[in-house]
Parts: sequence; structure tokens; C-alpha cells
Amino acid sequence: MKMNKILPALSLLFLFVNCSTNLDTELQGQYTSDTFYKTKDQAVLAINACYQIVSFNNTKNLLWVFGDVASDDTVKGGNDGDQSDIGFVDNFTANATNGAIESFWKHYYEGIGRSNNVIYYVPTIAMDPVLRDRIVGEAQFLRAYYYFHLANIFGSVPLRLKPAFNIDDLSAPLATVNDIYAQMETDLKAAASTLPISYDAIETGRATKGAALGLLAKVYLFRGKWDLALEASSQLETLGYSLNTLYANNFNEAHENGLESVFEIQHLSGQVPYTGSYLNQYFSPSGNNGYFFNAPTANFVNEFEKTAAQVADPRLDYTVGRAGNKWVDGQYYNVQWSPATGYLDKKQSAAVTSGPIGDGGLNYVFMRYAEILLIKAEALNELNRGAEALIPLNKIRKRARESYLYDINLAGYGSIPSQLLPDVTDSSQSSLRDAIRHERRVELGLEFHRYYDIMRYGKSYSENALGSQGFNFTSKRYFPIPQSERDTNTKI
Repeated sequence: MKMNKILPALSLLFLFVNCSTNLDTELQGQYTSDTFYKTKDQAVLAINACYQIVSFNNTKNLLWVFGDVASDDTVKGGNDGDQSDIGFVDNFTANATNGAIESFWKHYYEGIGRSNNVIYYVPTIAMDPVLRDRIVGEAQFLRAYYYFHLANIFGSVPLRLKPAFNIDDLSAPLATVNDIYAQMETDLKAAASTLPISYDAIETGRATKGAALGLLAKVYLFRGKWDLALEASSQLETLGYSLNTLYANNFNEAHENGLESVFEIQHLSGQVPYTGSYLNQYFSPSGNNGYFFNAPTANFVNEFEKTAAQVADPRLDYTVGRAGNKWVDGQYYNVQWSPATGYLDKKQSAAVTSGPIGDGGLNYVFMRYAEILLIKAEALNELNRGAEALIPLNKIRKRARESYLYDINLAGYGSIPSQLLPDVTDSSQSSLRDAIRHERRVELGLEFHRYYDIMRYGKSYSENALGSQGFNFTSKRYFPIPQSERDTNTKI
């Protein structure tokens, strides 16, 4: 049952370490570091609080803004004057006082702070050592997750690895991107060594060994460590993951936490305290009381392949709301629902049918086995093993075209249209590199990955993709560190 998913412990009080004080009155009704981190139950509460930051039950988690809106896949959307700070991110005019930047920075550093507390204090608790090590491994995974996003958005950031014991500890110098990635590698290798392959149903949603290996493979990929990316992705392949038969099931509440899911962020609607996702309201049309943000671009829509008979890659209509097709609630889509581009994000809006608007029950899948296959394909190609790289790449394309064999709602169900998504056969490195980049874009579209990919592809690619948005790689590669951090952190 979905109630069994591990969900954020929203009622957990913020955990602060003690600072010296002249007051000797015992605090009532709240914990300090002297009274918390003493029992197994407190350790579990603490790690649950670390997961709360990754969820989308708080509008401070603006991962979609930096993953999609900053890219060429979507624009801000919404009404012209609504969430103007997101618009400044969209056109690369955001400055250090931008509200979206400030909100995201503080939110993810809160996640790092909570993770640091777990990593530091939980090893001192007298409890089952296997559970203790697992909890620390979860916190190491989550700390790497938070730093992965911060490093890709901001570049050099403070590398905080311990709780703040005094006011001086609140300041930290900027670490290089290389040092931040090195810490991610350390955390993820440690997590992979202690985390289990799977959990009982009641613990579904916690980081697993596969999640640690998957993010480690991605970290290696982003640093161009092709042999290590191949090794980590190959290790993950031995753990029992597989592609869903139908691509669309990755974004369907009835099929959550399936065999393709490597790390999935849990949501549950109708709960007190609130544990649902706000994304279905932000991405849905006004007729569903939505704000129609994150509007896909024509450039993104045109990336999807079509046959000579104009049959589109079926992933397009699982991903984008567009004219001539039905929206997630069964109505025919109206282009006026998205004044910005005529298109809407369909993947995350699917939750509008499974929970109240603004309280969606649909999970966000950060990493799928499909991405692991694409990481493997890219690593193999960059290692000049193109013929081998074709194998995982074509598994992705085969699954996509075979939607026609499994989705009864597709016109022509039961037979794959002629020449739809044929296997890639050219194994020359340059051609295959382009094919893999194309496949990442359409396979993982609107899952908040595109901007990071554009940046890692380099100056020429990024300026070609984002030039119309005012992007310059030299001056705009990273978003500015928030002014509040500059004002309070004396070491930067």
C-alpha cells in the first residue's frame, strides 16, 4: 500500500547543536543535541527529516526551475507577472538577490545540515550496528545528492561536512568543483558499501545500494571518468533492475517504485502533515486550478522523431500536452491552456488525477534504469567501444517503439508503425555521441536533467542551445551565490 512508503518526518523539530550560554534553565518541549541522538528511534526520525528536503511538498524545492526552465526544453510559463524571479533564471538575468536562487540554496543547505548531523551523531548511538550503518549510509547518499545539484547550479560552493558547533563554523570557504565532486565520490562509495539492495515494503523510498551506485555512475560521467562510470553502471546492472515494459508507467501512480526505479522521491496526498507534491498544481492548466508553469518549447517537441507518415515517437505524447491529444484527465488538450508555448508538461501533471490539486500523490523519479543504460552507452562510446555502446542505447529505443504493443490507447495498438525509432547502427564516435545526447533528451525529458547535460556538453553546445536566452558560457555558466550567503559567510 502507498501508506507504507517512507515519507518525510515533517513534525521533527529542527536540530541545532548547543552553543555556550549563561542560561541554565532546562529547555521544555524541544530537543537539543544534548538530548537528541540518544536512541534508535531518534536516529530514524533524524534520517527521515533528511528526506523531507528532496520532496516536492515544499515550494522551496525549485529543482524543476534549474533542471528544465533554465534549459532549452521549457520556459517559465504561467502568467507574465507570476514568479518573475523564475523568469530571470529562464533568461539568465538572475542576480544574487533573486528569490528563486535564494530559496533553493537555503533549502538544499538545510538538507546538507540535517545529513551532517546524522553522519556525525548517529555513530555514537548504542543501537543495532547494521541499522546504524545503514542510516549513516542514507545520509551520505543524500548529502551527495544535495551537493550534486548545488555544484551543477552554482559551481564552487561551501563544502560543509560537519555540524556547526559555534558561530565561526557557520562560515566556510568556497570549495572547488573538483573537491565537491571528490566528496560526492567518497560519500557514494561509502553509502554503496552499507546500503541494502532492497527494503521491506514499509521502508520503500529509502536510498538503496543501487541508488548510491547510480548517482556515483552519474558523478563519474559528469567528470569524464568514463571507465569508472562504466564500472559503476555495470555493478548496478547486477542488482535486478529492468525497464518497464511500457514507458508511460514510469509516470503513473499505480506503477510507482517498480523495477525501473533507482531513486524515487515519495509523495502521498491527503495527509496531515502534508506530504503531497505541489507540482501537479504548478504544471497543470488553469482549468484544473493550475498555474501552467514549465511550458515545453517547440524546440523540445521537435526533438522527437517522426516517421515519414508523421507518426511521432510515442514518448512525446506521454511527456507533453499538445493539440490533438488528450490531457491527463481525458479531455482533449487546448493550446490556449499554455499561452507561453501552446504546450504543457504532462509527466508531473499526471498527479492531478490521483490527488487534490497542489497535493499530488505522484512520486518524482530522480533516476531510472533507463538513465543507467544511457550512462553506460555514453561511457562505452567515449572509451571508443561504439559497437558495444549501441546495445544499451537500442534497448531504450526498442522499449519506446514497443509502446504500440502494450498501450491499448494508442491508435494502431498491436502493431509497431513502419520505421518508428529504428535501431541506431552507426557506431562512429561523433555520430554516436550525437545519438546518445538526443536519446537522453527525449527519454529523460521534463525530468529536470536537461540543463545539467547542456552545461557538461561544453561551451559550443550550450551557447548553440541557449543563445536565444541570452546565455554566454564564460559569464553565465553558473548562477550567482545568493547575497544572503555572501553577507553572512565571512570566509567567501
